[in-house]
Amino acid sequence: MVMPVFSLYAQQLQGATPTRIGLALGIYGLAQALFQIPFGMLSDRLWRRSIICIGLLIFICGSLIAGYAHSIFLMIIGRTLQGIGAVGSTILALMADLTREDQRTKAMAIAGITIGFSFSLAMLIGPLLTQWTSVNNLFFVAAFFGLVGILILYSSVPTPITTNWRRDTQPELKAFVNLLFAPELAKLNLGIFILHAIFTASFIAIPINLLQKIGLAANQQWKIYLPSLFLAFIFTLFSVGLAEKYKKIKPFFLGGIAMLVLSEGLLWLAPNYIILTSVSICLFFLGFSLLEAFLPSLISRTAPAARKGSALGIYSCSQFFGIFIGGVLGGWLYGQFNFSGVYLFCITLSLFWLIIAYYMQPPRLLVTQMWRITPSKQSDWKTSATALQVIPGMIEVTFIAEDGIAYLKMERMTLENPDFIRLKEQLQSE
Repeated sequence: MVMPVFSLYAQQLQGATPTRIGLALGIYGLAQALFQIPFGMLSDRLWRRSIICIGLLIFICGSLIAGYAHSIFLMIIGRTLQGIGAVGSTILALMADLTREDQRTKAMAIAGITIGFSFSLAMLIGPLLTQWTSVNNLFFVAAFFGLVGILILYSSVPTPITTNWRRDTQPELKAFVNLLFAPELAKLNLGIFILHAIFTASFIAIPINLLQKIGLAANQQWKIYLPSLFLAFIFTLFSVGLAEKYKKIKPFFLGGIAMLVLSEGLLWLAPNYIILTSVSICLFFLGFSLLEAFLPSLISRTAPAARKGSALGIYSCSQFFGIFIGGVLGGWLYGQFNFSGVYLFCITLSLFWLIIAYYMQPPRLLVTQMWRITPSKQSDWKTSATALQVIPGMIEVTFIAEDGIAYLKMERMTLENPDFIRLKEQLQSE
C-alpha cells in the first residue's frame, strides 16, 4: 500500500536523502530474503502456527515504528522489522501440512493467485486512502491487518496432525547450490530479481514525477493507477490463457519484457506529458503483471520434481534481493542524476533481461505427480523405476526413500498410457 506514495512521504522525514529513502524502501526486501529460510526451517522444529504468529508480531512492531517515525533512520528500522517478519514460506509449509498430496499443487496455485491479487489491490488502495488520511496511517492499517492475520490464524486455520518437511513445497538449504547454478533456473531467478529491482526503483521516481512534472498530488495519482491496474488484470488473464492454449509462452514472456523497455523509455523521454506518462505507466503494469504471472509457473515447470520447494525458495530470495537493490540504487541514482538516472537504469536492466530471455529454452508443458509408494513395494523400486522411465513422455523419476514418495515429471499424454496407469495402481495399492 505504501509503495506508490512512499517516496513522496519519506521526503518529509528528518535526515531524508534520496539514498536513504531508497534504503528505507528496499531494506524490507533484504530482511525478507535473509529470514524466509530460517523461519521456515525453525517451523519444522517448533509449531508452525507459533512461528507465523511471532513473524506477524514482528511485522506489527515494525509497522507501528514506521507509522510513528519522524526520522528516516527510525523508518529504516521499522521497515527492517516489517521484513524480518518473513513467514511466507512457513505459511506455505502449513498449507502443505493441511493438504493432500494430490491437491497440493492446486492449493499453492490458489495461494499464488491470492498474493498477486492482493498486490494489485494494495497498489490501488494505498493512493486512494491518502485522500482521507496521511501516509503514515497506512502503516497502522498494515499493523491492523497483521492483527487480523493472527486472529484468522488461531480462529479459522486447522491444526495439522503432523508437521513434516516436504521437499515439493519447502526450501531445503543443502539443495540450493545445485539449483542456484542450473542454467535455465538461473535465468528465471535473474529475471525476478531484475523485475522487482525495476519495480522498486521506478516507484521511487514515478510518484515524484507525477507530482513535480504533471502536478498530480499523492491522493490523486490513483486516477492513473486504477485504469492501468484494471487493464493489466484483464490483459494478463487473456494473455496467459492464449499462451497456454497455443503453447506460445516464450513470445508472450518476451513481449512482457519489451513492454517494460518501452514504458521506461517513454518515462525517460516525456516525463512532462500526462498522456504519454499515463500510457507508459499502463504499459509498465501490463508488462509487470504478465511477467509476475509467468515466472512462478516457469520456475515450477523447470525445477526438478522433488526440489520445487528449494527452487521456489531461491526464487523468493532473488525477488526480495531485487527489491533491496532496486530501492538502494534507485534512491542513489535519483539523488545523483534525477529522474533520467532512474529511468535509464531501468531501461538498461530491461534490455539486458530481454537479451537473456531471448536465449532461454521454450518451456515444456509438463505434468508433475507425487505417488506415495506402499511399504511393500518400496523394496522393488528400482525395477518399477526402470519400467516408468521407458514409458513415452516420461522426463523424470525420483524416489525419496525416507518419505516413501516418488516424484514424476512427464508430458500430459503419458497420463493416458496403459503402462503408466497400471504401474500407478500397482505401486499405490497393497
